[in-house]
Amino acid sequence: MIEIRQLDWREPDFEARIGQLLAGCAMLDAELTQVVQSILQDVRARGDDALVELTNRFDQRAITAKDLEVPAAQLAQAARQLAPELRGALEQAATRIRDFHLRQKAGSWSYVDSLGVRLGQQVTALDRAGIYVPGGRASYPSSVLMNAIPARVAGVGEIIMTVPAPQGELNPVVLAAAHIAGVDRVFTVGGAQAIAALAYGTATIPAVDKIVGPGNRYVAAAKRLVFGVVGIDMIAGPSEVVIICDGSADPAWVAMDLFAQAEHDEDARAILICTDAEYAARVRAEMEHLLPELERKEIIRTALSRNGAIVLVADRTDAVRIVNRIAPEHLELAVSAPEELLGLIRHAGAVFLGCHGAEVLGDYCAGPNHVLPTGRTARFSSPLGVYDFQKRSSLVQCSPETGALLGRVASVLARAEGLTAHARAAEYRRNGNGN
Repeated sequence: MIEIRQLDWREPDFEARIGQLLAGCAMLDAELTQVVQSILQDVRARGDDALVELTNRFDQRAITAKDLEVPAAQLAQAARQLAPELRGALEQAATRIRDFHLRQKAGSWSYVDSLGVRLGQQVTALDRAGIYVPGGRASYPSSVLMNAIPARVAGVGEIIMTVPAPQGELNPVVLAAAHIAGVDRVFTVGGAQAIAALAYGTATIPAVDKIVGPGNRYVAAAKRLVFGVVGIDMIAGPSEVVIICDGSADPAWVAMDLFAQAEHDEDARAILICTDAEYAARVRAEMEHLLPELERKEIIRTALSRNGAIVLVADRTDAVRIVNRIAPEHLELAVSAPEELLGLIRHAGAVFLGCHGAEVLGDYCAGPNHVLPTGRTARFSSPLGVYDFQKRSSLVQCSPETGALLGRVASVLARAEGLTAHARAAEYRRNGNGN
């Protein structure tokens, strides 16, 4: 039997139990942070020597620095040797992801204001981006596409990818995806040591300007600690989905969508919100019926027990209120008129409208990015995109007349702040001399 909590809006402790459901956000682990900090410091101090030593220890390998990089020819060969159906699926997904992200690319712009001052913004791509891709049991070629393609669209000069190879094993589909996505160089190193290498650089692995991509808690802690030396995309937590239902969706579809999220790992979060207790019971029955046939059923069972919920609400207004409080990574509006709810949703990483747009399509091939804010961070952050690989520089150009005019304003404000050199610099332009 599946153990999953059920919350009912009619219960007096409903709000308190919703709060408990959201209280599971990961806290900083002091011991973990100390371990990761020591790894970062070791790689920063000893470079390749530390990187190789740590890789051999954690991934049970026996390599030297020259073995870390995967030759480009091996990536191309992996793509050629894929089964035609699989290669076709990767290429079709890559095309859809590229087409979507092309629409995000920002261009430089400028204008001349009413005073005659030219103002604008120059948009440039990062010189080098680093992509972390999980390896071993968690091998995700889709993550390669989702992280590398926006960087390529943005015009990043060089894309560096790291992927662990436990006991020397590499997933050929991951290598093929790197070739299809246009990754420049691939290194077989993982964990906090890979983040250190990307952040600080070694003799073998070049330092990057920004690190993106998901990983385990050691990777997440390392990204947090190197931020400032390099940019990062986000600190990714356990994956999550919330599904709002009004009874119009096939309950088996909803059950499997909940399972699809829960099978990521034991900490994944899957929540159903609906107004109909009878329909919720039908979904629960389908869950009991379908779970035994799934390979990862024990992971799903644990995830649902820890973080899953069926939430009964009075109406759609309450459903939306709870969603905005959860700020989920993925939100499915599995209702008959999803557009009516969409305008009320303020916090969600990705929204899937209607019963046919399953969240899993977003994971692989719909087009939008599957790197999304988790752990309620959708309140203030957005999916990974081209904009994460572009920088913006402001432009200001004045004539002698407009420089003098704005200099008067700047001088007054600078003196009010007690910054005399600021004021004098403005006044030099205003007066046309150094007096």
